Amino acid sequence: MDTKVQQRIKAYLEKVSAIKQEIQKVIVGQDEIIRLVLIALFSEGHVLLEGVPGLGKTKLIRTLGQALDLHFSRIQFTPDLMPADIMGTEILSDMGGERSFHFQPGPIFANLVLADEINRAPPKTQSALLEAMEEHTVTIAKKTYTLDSPFFVMATQNPLEMDGTYPLPEAQLDRFFFKIKVDSPSEATLSQIFARTTGYEAQTASQIAHANDVTVIDKIAKHVAIPSHLNEYVARLITHTHPKCTDCPQIVKQYVRYGASPRGGQAIILGAKVNALLEGRYNVAFDDVKAVAHPALRHRLLLNFEGLAEEIDPDEIITEILDSTPLES
Repeated sequence: MDTKVQQRIKAYLEKVSAIKQEIQKVIVGQDEIIRLVLIALFSEGHVLLEGVPGLGKTKLIRTLGQALDLHFSRIQFTPDLMPADIMGTEILSDMGGERSFHFQPGPIFANLVLADEINRAPPKTQSALLEAMEEHTVTIAKKTYTLDSPFFVMATQNPLEMDGTYPLPEAQLDRFFFKIKVDSPSEATLSQIFARTTGYEAQTASQIAHANDVTVIDKIAKHVAIPSHLNEYVARLITHTHPKCTDCPQIVKQYVRYGASPRGGQAIILGAKVNALLEGRYNVAFDDVKAVAHPALRHRLLLNFEGLAEEIDPDEIITEILDSTPLES
């Protein structure tokens, strides 16, 4: 690789490191979650964060918006939220005695959209994001509007066991690049959180990068090389998530109803490329694939009745698939 190109890439990676440091000034003890969110961001992928209320999911996304020069928008999902509240609507106006309809854009028209507590709204409203997430367009009254680039949806959801939640449609789940679990903090982390949030001055993130930087890093990551045997390995991983596959583990045949779609494999490969780049390497290694496999697949495995009844964790199934799938065919 040309020296000038390497220097340019190094400068962008230093900017990524600075973004991470700014976020860590505000968010305590969530380093792995921050890393995964940045991997998805620089892969142009949407993220679903799952955890009980109060763990800083919304604050993490808002802080990311502060560190990046992106138009930020927040949508609070509630049971009475309608699709038009998200996408916008045609409104009637009276200009100089002439009545006409014009489009009033909704909060979806932003670079970074926070869909807060997305599973508090019914499936009809959740699905309003489908076209925007996949095509980066919105269609209202037979007119199609293109969203600004880059465009990211960062959604938070509460565990389905909580009251007033609705499962996301499978088609929408598949459009999330990663599903990231946010667990309760440790005692030491809680102590740091209390120290930072109960003082006179609250920590805030400074703006570090611009929208164009996100796009450039994404393009650089896509040029990271992946060996053919790893590409084939990811294909085997996806195949082994399907219960009809003869070589899949017994746990898949017993508990899985539907396996991952090709989007799962694409998320693993793109995420592995960004992970390698953040590690300062220009080729994907096996560890890069393992590092992103769980967040890329856990929401794409649909359990059958037995799996739901026994409360099987999809992560257990993914771990078994990773352990049993040979690296070489």
